[in-house]
This record gives sequence, C-alpha cells and structure tokens, in this order.
Amino acid sequence: MRSVAKEKQNIVAICDTRDEVLAKLTNDFPDAKQYADYRRMLTKMRKQIDAVVISTPDHTHAIPAVMAMQMGMHVYCEKPLTHSIYEARVLRDAARKYKVATQMGNQGSALSGLRETVEVIKSGAIGQVRELHVWSNRPVWPQGVHRPKDTPPIPDNLHWDLFLGPAPKRPYHPDYQPFNWRGWFDFGTGAIGDMDCHTLNTAFRALDLVNPIVVKAKSNDKTDESYPKSSVITYTFPQRGNLSPLKMTWYDGGLKPPADLLDGRDLPGSGVVYIGEKGKIYSPDDYGAQYILMPEADFEGYKPPSPTLPRSPGHYAEWIRACKGGEPAFAEFDFAAAITETLLLGNLAVITGEPIYWDPDNMKAINCPKADYWINRPYREGWSL
Repeated sequence: MRSVAKEKQNIVAICDTRDEVLAKLTNDFPDAKQYADYRRMLTKMRKQIDAVVISTPDHTHAIPAVMAMQMGMHVYCEKPLTHSIYEARVLRDAARKYKVATQMGNQGSALSGLRETVEVIKSGAIGQVRELHVWSNRPVWPQGVHRPKDTPPIPDNLHWDLFLGPAPKRPYHPDYQPFNWRGWFDFGTGAIGDMDCHTLNTAFRALDLVNPIVVKAKSNDKTDESYPKSSVITYTFPQRGNLSPLKMTWYDGGLKPPADLLDGRDLPGSGVVYIGEKGKIYSPDDYGAQYILMPEADFEGYKPPSPTLPRSPGHYAEWIRACKGGEPAFAEFDFAAAITETLLLGNLAVITGEPIYWDPDNMKAINCPKADYWINRPYREGWSL
C-alpha cells in the first residue's frame, strides 16, 4: 500500500481486521475510509475504487480478488496468489474474463538481473537444464506444532471472525495471528508458499515448470494442522517442447543440497542452482537477480545475450501503468496462477504424505483422494468464491 502511495496514487480506503493497524494509519492517510470487512468496503465504495492491493493471509486472497475483478477493479495480490489450486485457476480465469490489470507480489520480477538471468538460461549458455536445486531459510515462524489447548479471550481490537474468513472456525489464539499464520494449514502455505514465488520465479520463466508428472515429499515433524519443521520436495517434469525432462528439488527448514554442489563454495541460506549439459548457473539470492556461471574458468569473458525481455520501471509502477492502459505487468495472474499451482502441488505431497501424480486437465491427484480436500477446500458457511 505504501509503495503504491509513493507512486502518487490516492489511497481512498483501507481495510484490516485489526483496529490498531487502522489507527496507526490515520495520520498517514487521513482521507482514507476505514473498514474491517472488505466485502462492505468494496460494495460501499465500488464507484470510488479503481484498483486494490490485497496483502491478507493466504487463505483470504481469493475472495476479495474475485469480488474486485467482478466490479471492474484492477488487482495487485501478494504471493502466493492463492491458498488452493482451484482458487488459482478461478483467479486466472476471472482476470481473463474481466480484462483488468493484475500483478502478484513477487517483487523480484521487476529486477533487471532476474530478467537477464532468464535470457542467459534461454540462450543455452549451460545447455539443456536437467536438474535444479532450490533452497530457502524459511520457515522463520513455528511449524511442526500442535493446536494450542488454551483459549485466551479475543483482543478487543481484533475482528477474529473476519480474520478466519472462509477457514474452519476455531478459537482465537495468538499463535495464529498477526504473523504466525503461515505455518498453519488453514491459513498459510508454509515455507514453499512464502518463498517459492520468489526463488522459483526465474526458473519458472526460463524453463516452463508447469504440470510435473509426479511430486514427492519427505518431511520432519509435520502435525495434523501445521506444516513440517523441514522438508525436501522433488518434482519431476516431462519434456516440455524443446526442453529436456527436469528434476527439481526444494529444501527448507535448514536443509540444503549436497555440499559439493557449488564446487567448494559455501551454500548460503537461500539460493538456486541450475545444472546443465555445459555447466551450472548459481543464483545466491531469494529473488534470482544475480547469477554466477560455473565453472567460472569456463565462462571467463562471458557476455550475456542481447535483451529480449523489456526492463521494468519498478514492480508497483509496472502494475499502475497497466491499470492505466499500458502493457500487462510481468507477474500478471496468468503467470501468477501457474507458478502458484506448481508450488501448491508440493504442499499436497507434504500434507497427504503421498506421491502426487498430477492430472492437470481434471485437476486431480491420481490415486490420492486425500488431496481432493486441499485442491478445492470447502469454505466455511457464509463465505463463497
């Protein structure tokens, strides 16, 4: 919201389930109407609102996004785009139908280094990429935990029922809100949901990582309601056009690829390594905006290919330009829905504890009926998409 305001756009309304947040914003945005329920805000102010920024927890991305698009409003939504695969496809289709400007909040999309890395991979600098390792320092919130047994009173300044939204009803507890919701099945999408839209962004664009054949997961200390303390998730992708089959491995919770992967370099907290026929590409940051070609001696004097992707005026400026009739944003919902679906398949394997043989046409995990609930989660009564 503040980034949009810095682009000299008018903030006409603010919605939050915590009154204290709204109170803190009064001085900065004195003319903005304040609401606790986004449904009421969008309905009452539909003539004043041109576009919305959605930064709620994952489980409440889809409903306000679709509602806004149906009203002709442009939508910026934080990553991952949705809490379920079904929701991702609904948002993708709604953006196409209502022809509004959309953008997901994986801010690295605007960085020139990310776009150059995509161009380098597509140019064939390391040949066909057959193996990919992605790791993250997340989670930095509790996971592998059980539902708390005590039921403290709901704070006076919190609209707990609105925070729950479509999620199953449960008693309030500070273990869920305002930050630690990411670790709970009902509210968040865990470590891969938090970071894969960043760390996988470059690879997804360069290597078309959609519709894996199978996704498998190994995890530590998963509970019935919370993502594991650590996990390793492997994706197997088939031939994709001229791209060779590829195996991708995701690591989180302090787990990392083999120590010799970087030819003697230490592995940082997060990173990506592409293994190709002619060498490796190493991106040592969450956004994939830096790259090192390896072995470095083999690529001494390397010059990147001429740019084929447009460079960005900035992630938020790009979306605002699209809202005002300019070219679509780089992370619009067609892209956002596809990358979100890929990462959520990993969570299906984690939650069910079974291999996910994916049938994208029917949106089904073959021979894994336990996955059905998580592919299209039922909403609590009173909430609908």
